[in-house]
Amino acid sequence: MNTRQIILDTETTGLYPNSGDRLVEFAGLEMINRKFTENSLHLYVHPERDMPAEAAAVHGITIEQLEEKNAPVFAKVGQEIADYLRGAELIIHNAKFDVGFLDMEFRRMGLPPINELGCTITDTLAMAREMFPGQKVSLDALCNRFDVDRSKRVYHGALIDCELLGEVYLAMTRGQFDLMADGGSEEAEQVHAVAEIKRPARLKVIQADETESSAHEAYLDALDKAVGGVCLWRGEAGA
Repeated sequence: MNTRQIILDTETTGLYPNSGDRLVEFAGLEMINRKFTENSLHLYVHPERDMPAEAAAVHGITIEQLEEKNAPVFAKVGQEIADYLRGAELIIHNAKFDVGFLDMEFRRMGLPPINELGCTITDTLAMAREMFPGQKVSLDALCNRFDVDRSKRVYHGALIDCELLGEVYLAMTRGQFDLMADGGSEEAEQVHAVAEIKRPARLKVIQADETESSAHEAYLDALDKAVGGVCLWRGEAGA
């Protein structure tokens, strides 16, 4: 069965959908069976209000730019967005924010909210907090952790953020997906076999040679880079 997922992001005039802020950019990238398709949707939207300077400083979108693009108001594109999202699993970083704005805009049009469009939601922010407790889990931090190139990300644009989030999500779930694809049978057999091994009372300790030690240090260096500091193993070993 094909699994339809949409990597989703929005940009807005501010943080509060129920206090007058509006959506100004929508982006969605479709994946089928973890492969990106050509079925993407990217729209600029006129918010029918001013653009606060602090918001423009984040995403780089001004009212003048939207007017130059002849950007439509949300009422003109809301049905298109709802139809695009219908029935998909939505992959969103900090889903509460984006869903809150989409639901507000849909409500203004009399359209059903996200949960009535048959969508499910996967919040990569919540996933990252569970995977890396106590560590930075912003999109930038996750790009650094998984070596995702974010050099083109000058502003927090919805389209570029979707592209980055897609790569981050695939990296975060790759191990889980591989296990599911294999059915888990091989791993289960290996665990069972290890459990039955009877080890001698005393084990012979073989010291690592110079080549092995160098390889180990290189691996720890890679871990340091991934966590943006000193990895836990090295910290404990040096304590």
